[in-house]
Amino acid sequence: MTPLAALIGRQIAAAGPMTVADYMTLCLTHPTHGYYAAREPFGQAGDFVTAPEVSQMFGELIGLWAAAVWQQMGRPAPLRLIELGPGRGTLMADLLRAAGGVPGFADALDVHLVENSRRLRAVQAERLGRVAGWHDGLETVPAGPAVVVANEFFDALPVRQFVRTDAGWCERLVACDADGALRFAVAAGASPLASALPTAVRDGAPKGGVAELCPAGTAIVDRLGRRLAEDGGAALIIDYGHTASTVGDTLQAVRAHAYAPVLEAPGQADLTAHVDFAQLAAAARDSGARVWPPLTQSAFLQALGIGLRARELSRNATDSQAQAIAAGLERLIGPGQMGTLFKVLAVSSPNMESLPGFEPEPAWPNT
Repeated sequence: MTPLAALIGRQIAAAGPMTVADYMTLCLTHPTHGYYAAREPFGQAGDFVTAPEVSQMFGELIGLWAAAVWQQMGRPAPLRLIELGPGRGTLMADLLRAAGGVPGFADALDVHLVENSRRLRAVQAERLGRVAGWHDGLETVPAGPAVVVANEFFDALPVRQFVRTDAGWCERLVACDADGALRFAVAAGASPLASALPTAVRDGAPKGGVAELCPAGTAIVDRLGRRLAEDGGAALIIDYGHTASTVGDTLQAVRAHAYAPVLEAPGQADLTAHVDFAQLAAAARDSGARVWPPLTQSAFLQALGIGLRARELSRNATDSQAQAIAAGLERLIGPGQMGTLFKVLAVSSPNMESLPGFEPEPAWPNT
């Protein structure tokens, strides 16, 4: 039993079963035993590899996208360049290096990082140097025109799960069995929170079906959309998930690059859930922002010219370097890898007439 499992067991014994969202929050962010407080999750030596760690091309293209958006905005200064959940700072480092070649862009930037982990803040500071400030949430970032990037941020936000029963949609909980082991349970009565489920999910799910809501995610997008609508700018949300709300239990644990039981080792495995891009888009549109329908990561990166960038990098590379570049390219855009699993959603101020790589389709999502 992990130290956090013992703590969770004591909390359940004292207060009763907890929501899946509360369980995720403890597992990921407990100040002593939480996953991000106690472990180095990124890279081959960690538990998972994110796109910026796969290849420098990813962050470079995001940087050029940000610079192009800044130009479309009329080159405001200062521009708040904000990253949500920047990890080890790899994406931001590649972004700043690539976009630094755009005249005037680097001088206009005011870099802000939304990061709760004190350990990761220290890593980011060492790697990036030029950071105007760290924040626990978007609300404390100074006002002003902004470009916001969130790569694999929303999948780690806590979800609430509901199970369709004869009594209605009841919340799924984390409880303890007679031996003290963690197990899933279902609340006895229907939850009023289930009324927030999309109509197609709420009415079309079979008995026993599981549905998810991410209140933390929609709240952040609501705040983000209001900011962009008022101050101007655009945001990229890159993550794995689905573009249409659907029934299904997507909660998963990853440890040492392999899936693990969700309740097995609290605090020692990464917990994530698939992002419902339709719910995020609805929250952004309700806040007054403009939503640009999501692309697959493959389509987005190819629209930005990742193939050309790979050829440029390979031109003077050694054979082994060229093989690594090709492998990184395939990992980022391959149909069986990140290319189709990951989606890219853009949100902007209403007056943005175009965004690099995106086509406007105001009717999406049709909810």
